[in-house]
Amino acid sequence: MTRHRSTAAQTEPLRKYRPDIQGLRAVAIMMVVSMHVGILDIHGGVDVSFVLSGFLIGSQLLAEIDKTGKVSLTKFWARRMRRLAPGMAVVILATAALAWVYGSPLRFRDYMEDGFASALSVMNWRLVETGTDYFANDGTQSPYQHFWSLGIEEQFYVAAPIVLFVTAWLSRALFGNRVLVGLFLTAVVGGSLYLSIQQTASNQPLAYFGTHTRIWELAFGILLALGAPLLSRMNHGLAAIISWAGLAVAIGTALLITPETPLPGYAVAGPVLGASMIIAGGCAAPRLGAERLLNNPVFNSVANVSYGWYLWHWPVLILWPDITGHELSYSDRFRVASLSLILAYAMYYMVEARFRNNPQLVARPWKGIFAGGTAVAGTAAAAAFAMTTLPLNLSTTAVAADGKVGYSGPDSVRKSVLQTKLSNVAQSALPKSPDDKTHYGCIDNTQVTEFVMRDNCVIGDPEGKTSIVVIGDSHAWQWGDAFHEIGRKLNARIITMAKGGCSPEVYSIQNPELNRKYSECDSWRESAFDELEKVKPDVIVVTNRVRREAREAGAEKAFQVFEDTGAKLVYLTDSPQPGRNVPDCLATHTDDISSCNPAQDQAIEYPEYREMEQRVAKRHGAEIIDTLPAFCASDVCPTVIADQIVYFDSSHITAGYAKSLVPYLQPTLKEALAD
Repeated sequence: MTRHRSTAAQTEPLRKYRPDIQGLRAVAIMMVVSMHVGILDIHGGVDVSFVLSGFLIGSQLLAEIDKTGKVSLTKFWARRMRRLAPGMAVVILATAALAWVYGSPLRFRDYMEDGFASALSVMNWRLVETGTDYFANDGTQSPYQHFWSLGIEEQFYVAAPIVLFVTAWLSRALFGNRVLVGLFLTAVVGGSLYLSIQQTASNQPLAYFGTHTRIWELAFGILLALGAPLLSRMNHGLAAIISWAGLAVAIGTALLITPETPLPGYAVAGPVLGASMIIAGGCAAPRLGAERLLNNPVFNSVANVSYGWYLWHWPVLILWPDITGHELSYSDRFRVASLSLILAYAMYYMVEARFRNNPQLVARPWKGIFAGGTAVAGTAAAAAFAMTTLPLNLSTTAVAADGKVGYSGPDSVRKSVLQTKLSNVAQSALPKSPDDKTHYGCIDNTQVTEFVMRDNCVIGDPEGKTSIVVIGDSHAWQWGDAFHEIGRKLNARIITMAKGGCSPEVYSIQNPELNRKYSECDSWRESAFDELEKVKPDVIVVTNRVRREAREAGAEKAFQVFEDTGAKLVYLTDSPQPGRNVPDCLATHTDDISSCNPAQDQAIEYPEYREMEQRVAKRHGAEIIDTLPAFCASDVCPTVIADQIVYFDSSHITAGYAKSLVPYLQPTLKEALAD
């Protein structure tokens, strides 16, 4: 049946059924799932899907305008509602249930905010607002994060029929043809691509998730649909070459994108161009084109459930460790892909196909819109209820507290290694622990290029006659409450100079958020060094997260600058890295918190660089405060020490624990000020 339809269609100017596009849809979803679950590092699947959506919707709308001179908005939106709303509602609600039962209770409210935004098709703008790094691998991803691309498409579906009809009407009225439509689409493609490239360098989350920086990919698909009648008359030999070359370009350029590639920017142009070449060549229906590979039963079947596979694979992936109780292994990645595909098939036959082909909803578009709208509204209402009213799934069992909270000496750490249950004190503090961050000191964000002294950078005793500068990255900022208390006790001004992800040592850093060299850090560091000369501190405390980019020459250069100020130097070694979000782990392991405790050799990052920095600091006369005994004992770094939760995320210590270490830090600083 399929071959007969395909062969017959080749005699028509424009084919209504495109087996190559069906196959390309399967390729796109396999690219997405393979990349997300970690089977194959291949990007660009979403970009291919955007081009396909633009072409298919553009073809549909242009054909309707040609045939009737107008666009039936009710029929168009009803088709979109029947196609998208039922599956969206099922996945959002099912994910909410799984997250409540298995996920971290501390994240549930945020998840439901994401679910609410996903139901209303604005998840992409929520991710822009929160500055989300889509490729972060630190346990912060939301199970609804992938709804960003669906949100862009649905925003496109709302606007596309109106804008395309108005543009086509104006073009016909003014020129008697479609030239204005082509010019408009070209302007949209050019303008949106320019914004994408520009904002990738300056604001990567906005560039990645913004509708305005992604719409060019959908508009390019419409531009292809506009030119389809001309492309259908292409020489078959040339069309075949273009389609095969397009497949090579789409896959080849997608494989060339690495985690360090700035996205979207220029990089996604490769998969977009490749997909466009496949579509363009296929318009002529060449017998020896890429359709020979793309048109097969497997790809056709996968393409049918591609929407469901996209919806299911991400929440299964994100919640898998919580559901199974162990970190994702390589074999688990195949299990995630397989299970989500099975769920996609089940949802396709049990939900999607029934709504899409329901005779009553097809015959009466307003019923389709109402049914879809009800699904959207009901899902949003359920998410709002869960976000505001549903109680968190937190355990109420706890053991009694044991004396002083926080560090009180080596014994407090050793005893905490043996603790298995969360105490009532720690459990009562757990819901607020993600917000237990330092209240004192300033820190500059990624985009800041220059350190500027301001009031909140001066803590401790602002009128103190002696001064201590604390310089570093967020691992310097995390000590703010402790240094504020020390400054008050020693009558010293504490000046914080901190910038997220920026080491005070002079070496180049690759910023994962920006996907490029962290040039803002280099300029900020120079301005901070200049400020040191003006401040003339009595003591400089240097501390930062140890990085793989660290170089001895860079450490030497920085400590020489510090030494030249004449200040007494103190080097505070880095705190351990638990490797997973600690409050989340504790919330799901209240009866076995030892499973949240990393081994010391895993928690101490890059020990060779850590030792190198200490050697350099000593050569320049710095006193060393080794923080390790305050965090680890018996080769374990407990995440709860004497009923005090130690970390507020996967990397930074809580303000409460930092304050408990004041007696540990103060003697060295007092001695340094006295010299």
